[in-house]
Amino acid sequence: MRLPAFFIAHGSPLLALEDNEYTRFLERLGQDLGTPRGIAVFSAHWDSPEQLISVDSRHETMHDFYGFPEEMYSLTYPAPGDTQLSGRISALFKDGNLPHQPVLGRGLDHGVWVILKKMFPQADIPVVALSVDSLRSPEEQYRIGQMLKPLREEGILVLASGGLVHNLRMLRQDDQPEDWAQTFDAWIAKQLERWNLPALFNYEKQAPHARDAVPAYGREHFVPFFYAMGAADDGRRAQLMIQAYQYGTLSLNCWMFD
Repeated sequence: MRLPAFFIAHGSPLLALEDNEYTRFLERLGQDLGTPRGIAVFSAHWDSPEQLISVDSRHETMHDFYGFPEEMYSLTYPAPGDTQLSGRISALFKDGNLPHQPVLGRGLDHGVWVILKKMFPQADIPVVALSVDSLRSPEEQYRIGQMLKPLREEGILVLASGGLVHNLRMLRQDDQPEDWAQTFDAWIAKQLERWNLPALFNYEKQAPHARDAVPAYGREHFVPFFYAMGAADDGRRAQLMIQAYQYGTLSLNCWMFD
């Protein structure tokens, strides 16, 4: 049975320790999805001009953040890799004429393991991490996602981890969302009702408050959205599974594409 593709916000690394509406949603989502044969994850925290693919047989856990409680640095997510899945993805990229390179020994960044630790806490499902390129056009990012459509028919869960609203310079002390953040998310949702690619690809000019929601220094958090959409180009159906906010300017949402 064909699996959906997902865009999942990873928010603050502290989600790994927290128990709230969003983390409980991620736990339920993992239970509902069962046990995929493997997971391919595009991560906002692996931004590269060249498409990169992890090829590890076992992943280390990256603690790629600072200033957090000591407990955060003891958390691990020792998920296995899958060299066959890495090879399958490489073949799909080759079919799409996309230059790419294997990477050994990088580990899983927190954009990957924080959400997977909630969804699949046993860390027993093979994971292949994939880079994004925040400087590519949205059309190119979407096209790369399209290349992985066949995986969804093969029991592979395609995820993209980032954040639609991700402004670290305007954080609040509480979680009350800023009006502009909600307006931007609502605009995204409206375009997804019709899978309006021209508008979405031109979000920087058409979306309200785009500069605040997707500041230039944080664009890499938004672009995984297009990779996930591309992986569901054959169905073009979008469903908002949850919408929450963290510190007012971090959007915690999950979009399912099928």
